[in-house]
Amino acid sequence: MSDSLQVGKLAPNFLSIGVYKNKLGKIRLSDYRGKKYIILVFYPANFTPVSISELIRLNDYVLEFKKFSTQILAVSIDSPFSHLQFLLTKRYKNSLEELDLDFPLISDVTQKITKEYQLLTDDGLACPALFIIDKEGIIQYYTINNLLCARSVDEIIRVLHSIQYVKENPGQICPII
Repeated sequence: MSDSLQVGKLAPNFLSIGVYKNKLGKIRLSDYRGKKYIILVFYPANFTPVSISELIRLNDYVLEFKKFSTQILAVSIDSPFSHLQFLLTKRYKNSLEELDLDFPLISDVTQKITKEYQLLTDDGLACPALFIIDKEGIIQYYTINNLLCARSVDEIIRVLHSIQYVKENPGQICPII
């Protein structure tokens, strides 16, 4: 484990079980290296109101993220079976629609990933955090939030666009977007 995470440093790799389209499978961060940017979202737990609203909002913008060659990966300390149950739960009260996310939910039941990313609270919860990792696996941006504060998807897209602009235009600053 590194002493501290830093922008410009390699993101800690991981291998874990994820749930995508109601199927369990292995997910390794390094499998995306050289292929896609990653939005790595940590959320405290399934079935929490802020987590549900954020995941739904991220999913609403999945096509926008794909335009930026970006894959969303969401991590919590829940088991893969909790993720599966979470996805099978109705999206809204009295709705017949399931939570159909177009990105995987990754299980960190051992808390190894959360510890490596230095997000585990003294109470054993995962802090809500977001990392933007470039195609080379380098952390370009990260933020950690209060447990009760949701994040802005518009701001995530703005920062992602800025990072990609700077990488595509070496030596130039990114204008206000």
